[in-house]
Amino acid sequence: QVQLVESGGGLVQAGGSLRLSCAASGRPFSSYVMGWFRQAPGKEREFVAAIRRSGGSTYYADSVKGRFTISRDNAKNTVYLQMNSLKPEDTAVYYCAADLAFSSSPGPYDYWGQGTQVTVSS
Repeated sequence: QVQLVESGGGLVQAGGSLRLSCAASGRPFSSYVMGWFRQAPGKEREFVAAIRRSGGSTYYADSVKGRFTISRDNAKNTVYLQMNSLKPEDTAVYYCAADLAFSSSPGPYDYWGQGTQVTVSS
C-alpha cells in the first residue's frame, strides 16, 4: 500500500503561482511513477503531468506545458507540481497518483491522494 497526501492548494489570482506537494508513505517511493491529475466540476479527471522513478523523464498535458513543472525528491518521498502563470481554467481539485508504470490515463493508477483544491480567480 502507498498513502499519498497532497498539500499546497489555495486561491490565487490569474498569473500567479502555486506549488503543490504530495507526500508518500508505505512502499518504496522510488519504485513508483508519480502523476498529477485534476478534476474540475462536471468534468472528467484529466492528466496534468507525470514523472518516472528516477525523475529523468517527465510528461505534460499540452494545456500546462511550459507553465507547470513536475519534480520529485526520492529522499523525501515527495513529488511536487510547480504551477506558474495560472489561468482560471486551471481551477480544479488536483490529485497525485502512483503506479508502477507510466500512463496519461487515470485508470491504471493504483494509489490516489485525497486531492487539494486550486482556485484561480480572474
